[in-house]
Amino acid sequence: MLNNKKKLIGFILYCMLNHAQAEVLVILPESGPLARAGLSIKQGFMSAYQASALETPIKFVNSDKKPIAQLLQQNLNKKTQMIVGPLARQDVEALIRAQPKVPVLALNEVSLHSAKVGQFSLSKQDDAIALNQVLQHDQIQVLYVLQQKDSEIDNELFLISLLTETSYPLNIIEEMPKKLNKHTGLLLLGNNAWLNQLDRLPHKNIYILPNAIEQDQVLPVGVKFCDVPALYESEWPDVIQAVQANAVPMADQRLIAFGGDAWYIASQYLAEPNLKSMQFQGRTGLIQVTNTQIQRIPHCYEKTKKGIRGL
Repeated sequence: MLNNKKKLIGFILYCMLNHAQAEVLVILPESGPLARAGLSIKQGFMSAYQASALETPIKFVNSDKKPIAQLLQQNLNKKTQMIVGPLARQDVEALIRAQPKVPVLALNEVSLHSAKVGQFSLSKQDDAIALNQVLQHDQIQVLYVLQQKDSEIDNELFLISLLTETSYPLNIIEEMPKKLNKHTGLLLLGNNAWLNQLDRLPHKNIYILPNAIEQDQVLPVGVKFCDVPALYESEWPDVIQAVQANAVPMADQRLIAFGGDAWYIASQYLAEPNLKSMQFQGRTGLIQVTNTQIQRIPHCYEKTKKGIRGL
């Protein structure tokens, strides 16, 4: 009996020790062309982590310095409970090919898939799905698309994604239409300065993308868009704190919110390793997780004379 108690106590101590030593390996670019994005994601991740009750150690490594396979060889060990990252698509593909034995939350989406790798991103496809829901609600049957000059490549992926969602024509135009009928919409693809210099904008059925929204810059009344809710709603104090502490532009604020949601998803897997599905209202939208499939649906808004209101 005494020996059994000793064994039980030893087992409990062993579990506690291993749990205390377990860590999350976060692979993000800390230098190179994606360093700014990596830093914003890290700020959001750590802000949400510090606001949570979990104390699992976090280990950051720079994905810009070494190949992913080498980083895994040097940093993956018995203490590693989960991997978050990397960010660049080629690094995500390399990680999937490396087939790590622990769960992974990759921070981009690629065509390769693995049963252990969830892929989470601020994808154009998610933006297109959300905007199409607004278009359907507005009973749009024809959509005109007016693009800022030299922005076509930036908009290509979004338009392709929107085409797969819609059942009506998308008409690329070069001049502002004189009028829109009840079931015709106008999608404006360009930056804030370009948007605000357009003349004769209609006041209904006009739509924009988040890249047209800049801090403290005006938006035309009537425009509708879908974006990261943490930028417009005050439910996530960790994002507000991180944004105020760093005074970053809107694009970086979205990445801070993205980092916060990445931590929340990771924390759920840490708490329940065999988790199969979950759904929650996140900083970047409605997050739906089924096995390793992760879908994000941004919230949508309209600019009114009194400010921005949720749709």
